[in-house]
Amino acid sequence: MNAKAGHSGSLYLGIDGGGSKCKVVLLAADGQLLGEGLGGPANPLRGVKVATDSILAATQQALTSAGLGFNDMARMVVGAGLAGVNMPQYFQAMSEWQHPFAEFYLTTDLHVACIGAHQANDGAVIIAGTGSCGLADVQGQVLEIGGHGFPYGDNGSGAWFGNQLVHHVLLHKDQLGPATMLTELLAEQINASDTLDIVAHFMHATPTIFAKYAPLVFAAAEQGDVVAQQIVILGAQHIEKIALRLFSINPPRLSMIGGLAYKIIPYLSDAVQQRICDAAAAPEYGAVWFAQQQRQNLNLVK
Repeated sequence: MNAKAGHSGSLYLGIDGGGSKCKVVLLAADGQLLGEGLGGPANPLRGVKVATDSILAATQQALTSAGLGFNDMARMVVGAGLAGVNMPQYFQAMSEWQHPFAEFYLTTDLHVACIGAHQANDGAVIIAGTGSCGLADVQGQVLEIGGHGFPYGDNGSGAWFGNQLVHHVLLHKDQLGPATMLTELLAEQINASDTLDIVAHFMHATPTIFAKYAPLVFAAAEQGDVVAQQIVILGAQHIEKIALRLFSINPPRLSMIGGLAYKIIPYLSDAVQQRICDAAAAPEYGAVWFAQQQRQNLNLVK
């Protein structure tokens, strides 16, 4: 048996569940990292069962890497930060999940990202991944921006960039918009020979699928493609606006996380870039701290 399995008592599981993947960390009561896991999408907007299956798959990976078994889930105090639960109906649906854990504390992925980035201290965070959103928490005042979902929100996100790519490629193919190397890049990626191939490929595309093609926009922009550059600038302007709104309550720190953050930062103004600092810890660790805070608060009430 793995030596890690010798840990008795409570275990802490931190979950960061987004639109593309679910990451978890498993910690002992003393804070020692025991295991990690990775699952599929954990945004209940894509289906509550999809989200719970992803959480359980990632948790099982963490248990296996720790030398523990399925029954050890009953010892887990869980903090879960999930995309989509800012919507009351999805918060309710996830809260009613008949989970196998000892305790389950639920909040948004944005909230645990902010807690992790600033080690539970005041600060602000912007997520630029499959979706986009921002949150500042300063002396108990919380300001949350965006996170409304794709396609009516999430500007400057991976899904938004991917959708813009398809939009401008179709305009080019129909000779209604300027030529762009995005057309060739996309055709190579999806093996499309004509417009109908492109439409068919994206007809039922999820935000995750659109986000998969976002890097093509940045690749073309870096090669001087004007259309791609315009898309990047527009997306970065939206992220900049989120930052400026968060600054209105004077957070002492701002971190940007998510798969596209490092791509977008160079397109932000110098004033915003100068205020960005590295996240102290990943969102899944923020989820653990959130669970510990909630547990402590309950004990104080008792």
